[in-house]
Amino acid sequence: MQSGGCDLAVKIDGKAYYVDGTKIDDHGDAHSEHGFCNAVRKAEVTGEVVDGRFQATSFELLPVSEEKK
Repeated sequence: MQSGGCDLAVKIDGKAYYVDGTKIDDHGDAHSEHGFCNAVRKAEVTGEVVDGRFQATSFELLPVSEEKK
């Protein structure tokens, strides 16, 4: 999964999917130290894969401190 810019994606069972239903900028500054363009982050998500894309119905980014557990 390669693109020329920053795109929001999720990894499910080792496979990456681009996300529809939420945008990268909905989750803070994508270019900050812990932003999506600079770091892999964990999130609690619900939705389904449709036509090779993840259709998010909820997307809650976990705080960085919780990710390290």
